[in-house]
Amino acid sequence: MTAVQHRLCALIPVYDHEGPLPGVVASLLAAGLPCLLVDDASGPACAAVIDRLAGEADTHLLRLAENQGKGGAVMAGLRQAKRLGFTHALQVDADGQHDLQAVRAFLDESRAHPEAIVCGYPQYDASVPKGRLYARYLTHVWVWINSLSLEIRDSMCGFRVYPLAASVALIDSASLGKRMDFDSEILVRLSWRGQPMRWLPTRVHYPEDGVSHFRLWQDNLLISKMHARLFFGMLCRAPWLLYRRWR
Repeated sequence: MTAVQHRLCALIPVYDHEGPLPGVVASLLAAGLPCLLVDDASGPACAAVIDRLAGEADTHLLRLAENQGKGGAVMAGLRQAKRLGFTHALQVDADGQHDLQAVRAFLDESRAHPEAIVCGYPQYDASVPKGRLYARYLTHVWVWINSLSLEIRDSMCGFRVYPLAASVALIDSASLGKRMDFDSEILVRLSWRGQPMRWLPTRVHYPEDGVSHFRLWQDNLLISKMHARLFFGMLCRAPWLLYRRWR
């Protein structure tokens, strides 16, 4: 794939993150990335900030009438990015957790391996909530089981570059979780399809005044159901997955 064919944008799902959002957008634009903001039915204060940002050059807006959840917003954004003529999209959280100094490395990796999804695996500082940190390891184990592989180093970090052709083909043909279960599920399902993956370390910081929309009981239940659904899907695919690993 030539450089001309590699058209990459930043995809930012937004739900009431009016505080950190302008800084995130400014950093991405400064890195030369057009931005696609997906307003997941934010409140009036955040919607006003989004409208102002959408008036800037190289900034696109997709507004959802009803809240879809993070996964639903990302899927809507992936489809929209493809419609806009982009070939790849860098998913970036709007809350400022991701280290945007790593953007250049992700772009370079994607250009060098345009067929691959380029995923970040987090390097946490002391700000990470310990409960969430320990819970991630349980998801890691289930992801390794459900993919029959140790290839997926971290499935929950939403800082990644999606090749749009393969990603949109998947979300248009399978029913994926629309909330916090999305990030893990799409990687497992792409792994089933033999999607190449590249991994880069990225620092993650949890701001003290950050806004989290993780719902402890509801989202953990959704994630548990997702792992169970993928497990049975893996069983159906196990002979082919094992054959592909060993051939």
